[in-house]
Amino acid sequence: PEGSRLVDVQKCVRTGDIDEVGDPTHLTFFEMLGNWSLGDYFKEGAIKMSFEFMTSPVTEGGLGIDPKNLAVTCFEGDENAPRDEEAAGIWAALGMPKERIAFLPKEDNWWGPAGLTGPCGPDTEMFHWTGEGAAPETYDPKDKRWVEIWNDVFMQYNKNEDGSFTPLAQQNVDTGMGLERVTCILQGKK
Repeated sequence: PEGSRLVDVQKCVRTGDIDEVGDPTHLTFFEMLGNWSLGDYFKEGAIKMSFEFMTSPVTEGGLGIDPKNLAVTCFEGDENAPRDEEAAGIWAALGMPKERIAFLPKEDNWWGPAGLTGPCGPDTEMFHWTGEGAAPETYDPKDKRWVEIWNDVFMQYNKNEDGSFTPLAQQNVDTGMGLERVTCILQGKK
């Protein structure tokens, strides 16, 4: 593609977590809505767009999700990359309470690389409360009633053959929103 801002719909067949198919949130096939920044906006732009799209009224082109039903996760950091305080700070500036921002390890909040080497980086994931009654004040990542609906991946590093990570010259964003999950939430369905 020749653009720096792209939108797509990815048709996905579930493979890595095939054993979870059949629970309330995992299907064999799903569609992932995505938007991409290729060297254009980065963390602040992506998070602000995500929040605005989720919470703006339908009459203004948003999904109309009540922010009181949202929580987020960010990368907790490790020996290869620091804790993503930048992403957490952006969420906080948008009004996300600190009790609704959790920091999780690489297995939960890191994407890639697609192979043994290549572009990769931290992500921030957005969760919607699907339980009965009001959402708890504090987000518990182990509570399955919080359902992930979207993630923003920040392609910030390159994983090298020796296992080290170096910053990328061009930082990119890849987001993914699960169409079926969001549709269920918007319709109040399980």
